[in-house]
Amino acid sequence: MPADLAVIGLGHLGLPLVQAAVAAGIDTVGYDTDPRPCAELRAGRTPVEGSLTASEIRRMLSGGFRPTTSAAELGRVRTAVICSPTPLGPDRTVDLTALRDAARALAARLRPHTTVLLESAVPPGTTENVLRPLLEEGSGLVAGRDFHLACSPSRLDPGNRTHTYASTPKVIGGLTPACTESAAAFYSRLTDKVVRARGPREAEMTKVLETNFRHVNIALVNEMAVACHDLGVDLWDVIRCAETKPFGFHPFRPGPGVGGHGVPVDPGSLPYSGRTPGHPLRMVSLAQEINDRMPSYVIQRCATLLNEHGKSVRGARVLLLGVTYKPDSADQEASPAREIAGRLMDMGAQIGYHDPHVLDWRVRQLPVPRADSLYEAAAAADLTVLLQQHRTYDLQGLAVKAQLLLDTRGATPAGAAHRL
Repeated sequence: MPADLAVIGLGHLGLPLVQAAVAAGIDTVGYDTDPRPCAELRAGRTPVEGSLTASEIRRMLSGGFRPTTSAAELGRVRTAVICSPTPLGPDRTVDLTALRDAARALAARLRPHTTVLLESAVPPGTTENVLRPLLEEGSGLVAGRDFHLACSPSRLDPGNRTHTYASTPKVIGGLTPACTESAAAFYSRLTDKVVRARGPREAEMTKVLETNFRHVNIALVNEMAVACHDLGVDLWDVIRCAETKPFGFHPFRPGPGVGGHGVPVDPGSLPYSGRTPGHPLRMVSLAQEINDRMPSYVIQRCATLLNEHGKSVRGARVLLLGVTYKPDSADQEASPAREIAGRLMDMGAQIGYHDPHVLDWRVRQLPVPRADSLYEAAAAADLTVLLQQHRTYDLQGLAVKAQLLLDTRGATPAGAAHRL
């Protein structure tokens, strides 16, 4: 049966789009070049940790969502949205392998008048320089004439109950004005507001700016955390005071590292663009360097605290609280917890963890013991480290029970714990 929409890539980007589309009454199929997500979804399970719940998956299936491994379904839809993952490779450039595979699968079945949308986080120029040629070569059609092509980067915030898919404006940049309007007509069925960019590059660069804004400001406040500790200044009180300024300041807070799916991108180092300006964003590179140092700084603080209390890291019992990248979510994407645990293990510490959203956790393929009783585990540990402030944690109670508590999020009451 033909569907209105095909979502290509059933991961952390594609599944929320499917959920929003099904809720809006749009007949939707889901396709992934990897058959495993489809098998999991058909069984009523989420293929991505920290994404949708099993009950939400069941509601999507009962609402008509059809996960499929048949690429033929892609040739029967009016709109196709590519939500393929675009992680950083070993050389810290964006890996477009999954996006290219999705484009080839779609191109072989692309029909005239279809609207093709790109939601994956990509460097500026990808829609025109990578996606467009693959679609045109594989289909024999011309973008902007035979089919519509636009970029609308995802703006998801997993677990955020305030800023939902419907209430978050969608930025849209089409190859032509007609492409933009076709994309706007689709997204207007899902969200309260669409914002028209001048073109695909402007839409792509919007995502780059939003992501880099977050990383650069977190890097600034991470450096402030280290400086304030050295000076004996309470950074958290400084932030509390600074955020009362009604203009020119937006509060960010430090932490043990930066996780999440949004990765900082330097558009000055694109390997495929002949129009690369050759001016790398030095502040972005420096911010990434600073943020990458934070797990090491947390380890340093752990060792210092243990030493001040007459204990060595070797043989110390260390309990890590919250191993996800954001509070009240099961998503562990790029969470600094795994690096921190690994380094502590290298130093001879005995690691345990607690997280209400993660029932099984592994570091270097080795299972990490999970604490069943949080308060008993904190009382028994030589050092408890709060890495993520889940809502269920009674931090004041934990501060009383723990022998030694390091709070990397500034979430405990003042004076109740050692803060980052």
